[in-house]
Amino acid sequence: MTAVNRLRPRRSCLAVPGSNPRFLEKAQGLPADQVFLDLEDACAPLAKEGARHTIVDALNDGDWTGKTRVVRVNDWTTHWTYRDVITVVEGAGQNLDCIMLPKVQDAEQVVALDLLLTQIEKTMGFEVGRIGIEAQIENAKGLVNIDDIAAASPRLETLIFGPA
Repeated sequence: MTAVNRLRPRRSCLAVPGSNPRFLEKAQGLPADQVFLDLEDACAPLAKEGARHTIVDALNDGDWTGKTRVVRVNDWTTHWTYRDVITVVEGAGQNLDCIMLPKVQDAEQVVALDLLLTQIEKTMGFEVGRIGIEAQIENAKGLVNIDDIAAASPRLETLIFGPA
């Protein structure tokens, strides 16, 4: 895989619950460089499956002009992550810029996401490597492993440090 060289401004970032169509629609017109559609903290467990499809529809049918379009999936310790990635990327990969992976603790988690994205891109006929990764570091283990995490994938575009 070759990395796609890109620089996206992220001066302002708007988090939007993926389960709320009204908020998703409103976010399209707000002046933010990046919008991340949230499947993690902003979605109740019973709403996650429906939210995936709501996000796919919003990415495909909305006007996100001038915004970096990101979806925050659930972290690898949950049973939702793989389906978050598959549903969103297969359904709207051509209209998605990055996947945000929360609670990253080691490089292997980024490598696993890279591998899954590559498999989906090849299967769907998308440009391999175009979808970036944003890694959220949210605990001490992630901070200790930050150098390895930062070097884990050519897709890695940002490291986000959360309140831990």
